[in-house]
Amino acid sequence: MHEITVLSGKGGTGKTSITAALAAVAKDVVLCDSDVDAADLHLLLKPEIKETHNFESSWLAKIHKDKCTLCNICVDHCRYGAIHEMKDGSLEINPFQCEGCRLCERVCPEEAISSSRNNNNYWYVSDTRLGKMVHAKMGAGEENSGKLVTKVREAAKNIAKENNTPVVLIDGPPGIGCPVISALTGTQTVLMVIEPTKSGLHDAARLFELIKSFNAKVYASINKFDINIETTGEIEDWLNENSIPLLAKIPFDTQMVEAMINEKTIIEYNPDSMISKAIKNIWDKINQN
Repeated sequence: MHEITVLSGKGGTGKTSITAALAAVAKDVVLCDSDVDAADLHLLLKPEIKETHNFESSWLAKIHKDKCTLCNICVDHCRYGAIHEMKDGSLEINPFQCEGCRLCERVCPEEAISSSRNNNNYWYVSDTRLGKMVHAKMGAGEENSGKLVTKVREAAKNIAKENNTPVVLIDGPPGIGCPVISALTGTQTVLMVIEPTKSGLHDAARLFELIKSFNAKVYASINKFDINIETTGEIEDWLNENSIPLLAKIPFDTQMVEAMINEKTIIEYNPDSMISKAIKNIWDKINQN
């Protein structure tokens, strides 16, 4: 089984649109949206959810006022300043400041504090017109997104094995944080999508430094290359310096926007467009190596 992960050093590069288009070219893949903090692949593919699973996130502490004697020991020990005195004199834990360390629970002499796992996160197995898809939804401010990325990737790989699907195509998170590390671990191939801006080049360089820690083949594409020819040239020079194959320079075309408005990939909307030809070329080159 071949895992291909599409990444970008920053958001807004067109990573998800290109991932969906690659799936339309491939036709025989399991899709995995591992951008669990801000998943959006479902907006384009309109999945029909077949399975819903709960994912437990971090711990959240709660003070039981009927047991609390207001000794303030928990307040003194909370290094995050999450425990506050209310107008009525009682103590309450702010769920957005609580880091789930459970120290307050352990130091409370009255056993007036208990902790429970957050259940505000879900992952799904769905059918789409382009094949099976595993995706997720995290509640606002929730933690452990890296662990949720691992969960959806494992589920996608299991589905691929069960159905003898040769490729798992992963829409990765932007940036270089823990979710990206989880999306990278064990993947065989990475496609970096780079936009022709100074920040796009800077963040691609940071991403490549991270990728080098993993045993994966790295390729690149420059999206909307013709909106800034000068910076595109700088990116090409940087790719050459780092021996990163450039698989395609994708032009700017309003048809990409029109395709999204019509809830289609560019491959479905106009298979003969310059963008479609460039994306087909990406897929062919990745699978030749």
